[in-house]
Amino acid sequence: MNDRFKRQSAAPAASVPAWMVSLLLLAVAGIMLQNAGYLPGFGGRAARESRPVTPRGDLSDDEKSTIQIFREASPSVVHITTLTHERDLFNFKVDEIPEGTGTGFIYDDAGHVVTNYHVVRTARAAKVMLADNSSWEAKLVGYELDKDIAVLKIETPPGRLKKVAIGESAGLQVGQKVFAIGSPFGLDQTLTTGVISGLGREIKSMSGRPIEGVIQTDAAINPGNSGGPLLDSAGRVIGINTMIVSESGAFSGIGFAVPVDIVNQVVPELIKSSRMERAEPGFKLFDDSITRRLGITRGALVHRVLKNSGAEVAGIKGTYSDYNGRISLGDIIVEIAGRPIRAESEVSKALNGKKPGEEISVVVIRGNHNVKLKVKLQAERK
Repeated sequence: MNDRFKRQSAAPAASVPAWMVSLLLLAVAGIMLQNAGYLPGFGGRAARESRPVTPRGDLSDDEKSTIQIFREASPSVVHITTLTHERDLFNFKVDEIPEGTGTGFIYDDAGHVVTNYHVVRTARAAKVMLADNSSWEAKLVGYELDKDIAVLKIETPPGRLKKVAIGESAGLQVGQKVFAIGSPFGLDQTLTTGVISGLGREIKSMSGRPIEGVIQTDAAINPGNSGGPLLDSAGRVIGINTMIVSESGAFSGIGFAVPVDIVNQVVPELIKSSRMERAEPGFKLFDDSITRRLGITRGALVHRVLKNSGAEVAGIKGTYSDYNGRISLGDIIVEIAGRPIRAESEVSKALNGKKPGEEISVVVIRGNHNVKLKVKLQAERK
């Protein structure tokens, strides 16, 4: 082979003593251990002492009170899971699939649970989880669409349930502290605090009828809180957390609760007969848009009077057309049970809480005169 393609032999390297190699390796290992913080005495983690804990002292009276309210009330608050049925396309088996969640509270020792109707409205079945994480199948006892209230029932061994303390919503004041316990986003036994921000609010029920006297609060209410209790500083239920005002769907500082006085009126009726028996006076009214087009600026115009009703017996007159097609306007309702009626929508408010068989005063405009009549209410006709 040509000499110019021959590789020149390298000069022999000087030998390094083994002890020097070992020392070099130990030094490198020490640096690595020190940087990792495992070498005591060389600035590593083990050499750093934990800072002493600063004593906090006792909890404030306000904190103690909040903790006590939660401890007392939370065993009465339940987590509700609604279920729907879904059929497997392969084996045609019908399974129960979780559909949504909400909150409720134990109303009595018999196992009745109160929640919002909108929590369970589309459910085929529901399960109630108690504070001890035990789960129980629930059946629907009844509901009141106009107040967004539903009652469920669970069967448990005696002594298993703790009913909630019931308060009253009459006499509440803006600024009072309130506490909401619920299951926002499925996180059960969650406590939020706030104040009563407003009273006497009005929201629409699922039937479209107004719920009056609603409590406004800034205690955080999020999806899943619906149906849970709003408590006062004595740990008593003063309302059912029902809805929020939000463009995003999350809490924005304005929540509403149906007052407990309505709950105490509705729930016993639902437990007794599964439905609320509404009272009506026996007349039907024109929509406000029609009434105003006829030049009537206040009150509610009677469209027709039901046969054999309290309104017919009292002599209330409906609107009719004669043989020549001329329209004769009926009575214009301007007061019911002492409450002024400015529009058709206010009639249902005036009848709120009235019972069939009760007699109420009704003031109407007939011609150029005010006429006061006594009308006996009857059960609402379906």
